Amino acid sequence: MKVIYKITYPNGKIYIGKDLTGSINYFGSANSDLIALDFSFKEQLEFVIKKEILWYSNDADNTEVNKKEVEFILKYQSNNPELGYNQWPKFHKIK
Repeated sequence: MKVIYKITYPNGKIYIGKDLTGSINYFGSANSDLIALDFSFKEQLEFVIKKEILWYSNDADNTEVNKKEVEFILKYQSNNPELGYNQWPKFHKIK
């Protein structure tokens, strides 16, 4: 199964990712250094994240999954540094 998921961090920021294997234990490849900047050591001592499956398919090819991932990143604006940790596609603030 292929999935698009949303990770929500304790500060409310999110990360949207894809898993082409459907592994229950995959939590993405968000930039750990970037996330660590938002949390003190004390906050890291008890750190709970939430993973939600936003979309899944047993039939989609990887190209379709890639398109869906970008669709959800844009929908949730998780590439906006104020809202999330996705670094691609590059966020452009509307003036």
